[in-house]
Amino acid sequence: MTFHINDACWHHYDQGALKDLMEAHPLLFPDYERESGEIKPSYLLNARKDTSYTDPWGCKWLTSDDGITGSVCEHPLESWDDLSSYKIPNANETDGTYPVNWDDVRRRVKEAKQSGTLVIEGLPHGHTFLRLQDIRGYTNLIMDMVDEDLNLMRLIEMVSDFNLGVIHHWLELDPDVIGYPEDLGMQVGPMLSPALLRKYIKPVYRRLMQPARDKNVVVHMHCDGDIRTLVDDLIECGVDVLNLQDLVNGIDWIADRLVGRICVHLDIDRQRITPYGTAHQIDQLIRQEVEKLGSKKGGLMMVYGVYPGVPVENIKAVMDAMEKYMTYYS
Repeated sequence: MTFHINDACWHHYDQGALKDLMEAHPLLFPDYERESGEIKPSYLLNARKDTSYTDPWGCKWLTSDDGITGSVCEHPLESWDDLSSYKIPNANETDGTYPVNWDDVRRRVKEAKQSGTLVIEGLPHGHTFLRLQDIRGYTNLIMDMVDEDLNLMRLIEMVSDFNLGVIHHWLELDPDVIGYPEDLGMQVGPMLSPALLRKYIKPVYRRLMQPARDKNVVVHMHCDGDIRTLVDDLIECGVDVLNLQDLVNGIDWIADRLVGRICVHLDIDRQRITPYGTAHQIDQLIRQEVEKLGSKKGGLMMVYGVYPGVPVENIKAVMDAMEKYMTYYS
């Protein structure tokens, strides 16, 4: 089980209280060493309040809160008229969202391997479907798919070729796990139909995941939202570990459809019970998930990301429950 504290939390909560909680939960934070003074996180380029950021694809991002990833407010190919002059980024210099110095990355990966740390690397969040959406705009993209616009096929090839270049960079470093994070779901249902996924996105996923599978590298996919109608296709693409949300998809549905078939990396609820429930309700949620999805044979990982707005006592309750049930089947 892993617990992630979003960078925005450090300016929304009393930092001493968060440090106390981390210190009190050594199973979740085994390498934590309390820092003196104020923590001032370095926010990602597209997570800086009221500061626009234009990524290497030409998409302009904005956010209203430090530490919270923004959204794209200007799409560089809102009109296909600009396609002829549109430039693909250089995979030797960027991962598509942020600049990358591959020499620095090689040194970091080498140090991780020497220390025995699991090396988990991969594409940036939103590398294919969301990248196309960022470039064209959601409505335009879906209509392009429905209309079978030939310009879209050219753009998909550009994005796919670029991402494959990034994948090859990572695979040269022999990672243990390679990630393909991309949200496809909404609160109810997916952002595109299974038919459109199969026609336009699934072939790209297969192409991007195959090199990792050829090298026996574990393929991990993070995918938020209701993705129940897409899961079978994602698994067919080559996903070994699927990080999906619990209550949006349904614990029983996940148990019926995925347990024993794939490694479930469960994203613990951040919408209903952990921000608004009681400590008892939080404990029972995590216990239920472990009982229904866990096994002595393995196959279940769990992660919780805390964001501003969750009461401190509820943050503690999540940490307590995660440590309590961490060894439930041991």
